Amino acid sequence: MTKNYSNEKHCGILCPIISLPNDLGIGSLGKEAYEFVDFLKEAGVGLWQLLPLNFTSFGNSPYQSPSNDGLNFNFIDLKALVEEDLLSYEEIYSCDWGNNPNRVDYGALFNNKLKILRLAFSRFAKNDKDFQEFISDNYKIKDFALFMVIKEMHKLKPWYEWETKYKNYSKRVENEVLKVHKDNFLFYMWTQFVFLKQYKKLKKYANDNGISIMGDLPIYVAYDSVEVWKYPKLFELDENHEPINVAGCPPDCFSVDGQLWGNPLYNWKYHKRTKYRWWNERIENALKLYDFLRIDHFRGFSAYYSIPFKDDTARNGRWVKGPGFDLFKDKLNLNIIAEDLGMIDDDFLDLMKKTNYPGMKIVTQGFDNDDESNTWRPSNYDYNFYAYTSTHDSETTKQYLDNLNKEQKERLLRIVKCECSKLKVDYEEDLSNEGLTYKLIELDLASNAKVSVIPIYDLLKVGKEGRINFPSTVSDDNWSWRMSKEDFDSNKESIQKILSEWIKKYQRN
Repeated sequence: MTKNYSNEKHCGILCPIISLPNDLGIGSLGKEAYEFVDFLKEAGVGLWQLLPLNFTSFGNSPYQSPSNDGLNFNFIDLKALVEEDLLSYEEIYSCDWGNNPNRVDYGALFNNKLKILRLAFSRFAKNDKDFQEFISDNYKIKDFALFMVIKEMHKLKPWYEWETKYKNYSKRVENEVLKVHKDNFLFYMWTQFVFLKQYKKLKKYANDNGISIMGDLPIYVAYDSVEVWKYPKLFELDENHEPINVAGCPPDCFSVDGQLWGNPLYNWKYHKRTKYRWWNERIENALKLYDFLRIDHFRGFSAYYSIPFKDDTARNGRWVKGPGFDLFKDKLNLNIIAEDLGMIDDDFLDLMKKTNYPGMKIVTQGFDNDDESNTWRPSNYDYNFYAYTSTHDSETTKQYLDNLNKEQKERLLRIVKCECSKLKVDYEEDLSNEGLTYKLIELDLASNAKVSVIPIYDLLKVGKEGRINFPSTVSDDNWSWRMSKEDFDSNKESIQKILSEWIKKYQRN
C-alpha cells in the first residue's frame, strides 16, 4: 500500500528512467530500477518521481510526444527478454549502444533498439492469451501502433507529409493498413504489452517496499502525433488540418523572444461540449500508472499563451482564457500536483486555491534579492508544496552555483546563513559549491513543504553536464544525462547515510 501524504512531511528523489545506470545505452525497467528502489528504501525515501514515460521522436523530448498513450519502448529491459528465451546475451551485447556511460547515444539507440526488439518479437508466441486480451482491451494503444505502422510506411515522416490517402484518418484506411501490415501492428502492440508488464512489476516492487511512484503528465502533445492526426476536433486546427495557434511562453528576462514550443493548442469549446471526456480519460489512465501525478504547465489551464502558427518567435502571442476550474471540479480528491511555475495572475491563484492541489517551489530561486519575505526562500514555504532544489528544465544546483558572479555569491552566502538560523540548520563554513549544493538540499528538507524532492544529479553534485533539458532547444545534450554505474555505486552509501540523517532530523519519511 502506498503512503498517504495528507498530514505528514516526506522526501522524494527525482530520477528519470533515462538516467539509471545501464550498459545497454539507456536506463531501463530492469535490474538497475530495482536497485534504485532498494537505494531509496535504505535511505528512508518514500517517493520516486519519474519524468514522462511517453514514446519520443525527433528531439527526444517526452513533452513533444507523438502519442499520449504510447510508452517508450527504449526503456524495455532486454535482459528480461533473455530470461524469457526471446533473446541471447550475445545478441544484445553485439549491438552498438554508444560508448559514453554518462550520455544516451540516441543514434545508436535508434539503430539498434527496434531491431533487437523485432528479433525478440519474432520468437514470441503471438497467440499468447494475455497478449490477445491486451490487444482487445487497449484501443488507445491500438491508435499508437497504427500510427507507427503508417509512419514506417512513409519512412518516419510526420503525418502531414504522408500520401494524401493517409493524411486524413478514416476507418477504411485503418482496416486496409491492419490487413496488409498486421505483423508490424502486432509488433508495436507487443512493445507496449512488454513495457507495461515490466513497469507494473517494478511499481509493485516499489509499493511493496514503501516507495510511491510519481509520474508526469505533459499538458500538450506534438503536432506530429496520433491525437492530432486521428482526433483533430480536439485541437485548434484550420480546414487544412494545420494549427491556427501554437503553445509557448511570452518573452521575459531570460528570453527576449519567449519560448516557442510549437504544440497545437486545444479546442476548449469542443472539450467542454464533450464534458472533457478526453481529458478525464487521460488523467484517469495516468493515475492508474502512478500513485501521484504531476501535471505539467498547470498555469495553461487558467490561461494559455497563444502564438500564431506561422510565427518564428513567441513575441506576438497573447493570453487566452482556459477551462479553469470547470475541468477539475470533479477531480479534487485525486493525487495531483500542479506545476505552477511561470507567470502567475489572480485567476491562476484562484484556480490553485479552488483545487487545493500542491504547487511547486524551487530553492535556487530564493536568492535573487535580499527581501526576507521572498516566497521562494525555504523558511517561507507553506505546507502545501513540493519543494525542489532544481528541476529537469533548470540548471542543476551545482551549475547554478558555478554560474554566480561575486556579488551574487556573496548575497547567496548571506541568505543561506540567515536561512540556516531560521530553520535550525547547522551552518558550516564550507564555501565550496559542492558543500553549498548539499546545504541547499538540507534547507529544502528542513522547510515546511509537504514533500522535499531532490534530483539525483544534485545528490551526486553534478554540474552543467547533468542538466536534463534546455527548454525550446533541440540538442544532443537534452534528455541524455545518465549516471554511470561507477558514479552511482561509489556515492550510494554516503548519499544514503546523509539522507537518512536529514530525514530523521527533519521528521520526513
